[in-house]
Amino acid sequence: MYNNFQGCEIMEIFVYILLILMSYLYGSIPFALVVGKLFYHTDVRESGSGNLGGTNAGRVLGKKAGLTVILLDASKCCISILVARIVAHYMGLNTDIIYPCALACVIGHCYPIFAGFRGGKAVSVAIGYALVTNVYAFVIALVIFFITLKLTKYVSLASILGSATIVVIAPFIGYSTVGIITNTCIVGLLVYKHKANIKRIKAGTENKITWM
Repeated sequence: MYNNFQGCEIMEIFVYILLILMSYLYGSIPFALVVGKLFYHTDVRESGSGNLGGTNAGRVLGKKAGLTVILLDASKCCISILVARIVAHYMGLNTDIIYPCALACVIGHCYPIFAGFRGGKAVSVAIGYALVTNVYAFVIALVIFFITLKLTKYVSLASILGSATIVVIAPFIGYSTVGIITNTCIVGLLVYKHKANIKRIKAGTENKITWM
C-alpha cells in the first residue's frame, strides 16, 4: 500500500512538472515575431522598441497586427490555465496548479526560449490571466487602466497601476494563498519589465498616446 501511495505521489509530481513546463513553452511562442515574419516579412525586434509585444507590433506593423498579437498573447494564460484545470479535474489533483502554470506562462512570454529569452512585458498575458482566474479582478484592473490612461496618457503607467490593483484587491475577492502569491510575482515581473518606461516617465520623456 505504501508503495502504491508513493507511486501516486511521484505520478502527481510528474504531471505538475509537465504542466508547468508545457505552460512555459506555450508562453514562449513569440506571436509578435511569428505574425511579423509570416505576414509582413518584418522582424519587429529590429524596429520601434524592439519588444516582442502587441504594442510594438502595432507600432511597427499596424493596428490590425498589434491587436492580433495582443489577443494571441492574452490567450497564452487562458489556454495554459484551461489545460491545467482540465487535467487537475480528471486526475483529482489540487486545482491550485493553475497558478504555477500561469506564472510559468508569463515567464515564458517575458523570457521565451524560442526567441533568445527576449520577449514581451507581460501586459497581454496578465490580462488573460486576470480574465480566467477572477472576472472581478479583470474588470477592476481594466477600469483603473483606462482611468490612468485617460489622466496621464501613459500606456505603461496605466498597465502598471492596473495590474498592481489586482495585488491589492486579491485577498478580498476570492484568490487562494497560492493565487495571491502568484499575482504578486506576475505583477512584480511586469513592473520589472517596465523599468525603462518608469525611468522615462520620471524624466518626462515617455511617449504619450494621442487618441484619448
